Amino acid sequence: MISIKNKNAFITGSSRGIGQQIALGLAEKGCNIIIHGRKRENCYKTLELLKPYEVNTYVVYGELSEEKSIDYVIRQVKNLNISIDILFNNAAIMTNYKEEYWTHSWEEWMQSMKTNVLSVYKICSAFIPSMVEKEFGRVVNLVSGIKDQPELLPYSVSKWAASKITIDLAVKLEGTGVRINSLDPQWIKTDLGGEFADHSVEEILPGALKPVLIDSDGPNGKTFSAI
Repeated sequence: MISIKNKNAFITGSSRGIGQQIALGLAEKGCNIIIHGRKRENCYKTLELLKPYEVNTYVVYGELSEEKSIDYVIRQVKNLNISIDILFNNAAIMTNYKEEYWTHSWEEWMQSMKTNVLSVYKICSAFIPSMVEKEFGRVVNLVSGIKDQPELLPYSVSKWAASKITIDLAVKLEGTGVRINSLDPQWIKTDLGGEFADHSVEEILPGALKPVLIDSDGPNGKTFSAI
């Protein structure tokens, strides 16, 4: 395992849930944290939880559902004038569970794809090239092992697409010192996962950090499990 002390990590959707736990886990290892939420005030809880750790913390905010707002989040991160060494594309939305699975609306499909797929591509394109230049980077895209549930088709398809982004980009990152992998957190009790999920959100640690701590010639384009 490598040391990530004094590295800088940007975690989308880290104002709560899985992203918040990832932020705490990275901070415990000495990593500086860029928190992200839809609104600035949503990030204050995570900011408070990070206070015991001797790391630098930053807040950026904005929706990840439209190109302009994604660009705004990216600009905020770049305006911090620090290198991004670790990127967790964690933020996602899940549309309603529909027993009538032929009734997923066009809008539900589009929102799922924009937030869960296109934002991943845009954010990767903003930060991976500089990682390649400095010959170090760890990129982790959150995916899902959900299957056989057409009732959640817009969500499951979008997560499959995020996995495909990971697999295809990995080929281009061989030999660069940058690793891109997927993380399946499993079924977790969060606002997204619901109260009947198998695992508490705290259980994702330390497993969720595995794709960050690998060597620069380690797994690439693979899927890790947090549990």
